[in-house]
Amino acid sequence: METPADLRYSKEHEWVKLEGDVAIIGITDFAQKQLTDIVFVELPDKGRGVESGKQIGVIESVKSVSDIFCPVTGEIVEVNEALQDNPDTINKDPYGEGWIVKVKLADKTEVDGLMSTEDYDRFVSESK
Repeated sequence: METPADLRYSKEHEWVKLEGDVAIIGITDFAQKQLTDIVFVELPDKGRGVESGKQIGVIESVKSVSDIFCPVTGEIVEVNEALQDNPDTINKDPYGEGWIVKVKLADKTEVDGLMSTEDYDRFVSESK
């Protein structure tokens, strides 16, 4: 399982990469492996306000359907439209081209409350 050290993680298996006051958000390598082959992603609308812990979309795989939760509060400034035609990009590159949304943060310090790589790895190993 890959968990890059420069990201923060939620208990719902989303990752956050901070770029200024914008959070890039996707699902973790662990999550995409659990889902297996992703066949559809329902993306939220650009400009939508989002709250930490609330659902912002859906990922459908050949195995199941899972909600995507936003780990931060703010406004969606960009969605990864490429996932509409190629949802399996999340399987191939969950931390790169498989990002889901970009959120302009209401409070940048909120990211500090998310798990570090070490904390997330421990969380995953304890939940198996």
